[in-house]
Amino acid sequence: MSDAPTEYTVLLYSDDAAVRDRIRLAIGVRPAADLKVEFADASTWEECRLLLDKYEIDLMVLDGEASPAGGIGIARQTKDEYATPPPVCVVLARPADRWLAAYAQVDQTLIAPLDPVTTGQTVAAMLRARRNGAIPLGTLGKLG
Repeated sequence: MSDAPTEYTVLLYSDDAAVRDRIRLAIGVRPAADLKVEFADASTWEECRLLLDKYEIDLMVLDGEASPAGGIGIARQTKDEYATPPPVCVVLARPADRWLAAYAQVDQTLIAPLDPVTTGQTVAAMLRARRNGAIPLGTLGKLG
């Protein structure tokens, strides 16, 4: 087995570039020694859709407070419109909104302000699960 890290593409969504930058910094390009991340940025649902259609996205990290399309709504729409959606993590401002994220079939949530250790561990666990064949919530059928 090679010591080279496995590379993944993470889609960051927020209407605010500063929020995307904070999320990117909290994740880092190496959330774990065995993982390397490259980021694709989107500021609208249409951009998310184009990136999902054009590239292999391994994980979506969405801003739950974005406007006009919030991360929870985009998560649900992605789960509804794509037969094999990537796993989704939504950054929430309020822990009480986790119930809504669960309804939208969000795989994980993080609470702002982001703690880099918790964020890195959450993202690393999600990417490892994907590597090991875990099927995200809302997936119709099997991956692969």
